[in-house]
Amino acid sequence: MMLEVGQIVPDFVVPATNNKNVHLRALRGYKVLLYFYPKNHTPACTIETQNFGANYQRFRSQGILVFGVSRDDLSSQEQFKRDQSLPFELISDSNEALCRMFGVLREKEMFGRKIHSLVRSTFLIDEDGQLIRAWRDVDAREHVHRLLDELNAGYNSRRTG
Repeated sequence: MMLEVGQIVPDFVVPATNNKNVHLRALRGYKVLLYFYPKNHTPACTIETQNFGANYQRFRSQGILVFGVSRDDLSSQEQFKRDQSLPFELISDSNEALCRMFGVLREKEMFGRKIHSLVRSTFLIDEDGQLIRAWRDVDAREHVHRLLDELNAGYNSRRTG
């Protein structure tokens, strides 16, 4: 079952970089942005992750905590975080529990074999744990900028409206 916008995200505890566990319930009171990407150290994933890193303070200024999620193991996540000098943690979803919860796996055929590939997607969870926005199958190069434009437009309309 895939989460839909408007649903409460079930609590989860997942391993992350810097010997941390990300526990959703402990993040109540903050907006949480999870961006799912296919693989560390690949060109498109590196570009997207660099864009999130470069714009991290813009997200934080809106009360949003950012976490990158891939199926890479924790040691690969640690290396990727170090290589990119990221100001936020990366989650290792090597058992695909979050991927299944958010419905970001797609079956496709590669070299005559069926594989589960990860569809680049981003999700915004509000302060109470409700999924309030989903961006699926996004473009790695443009996504962060479009996301910020949308968040800024929504934030400004709430402040003035």
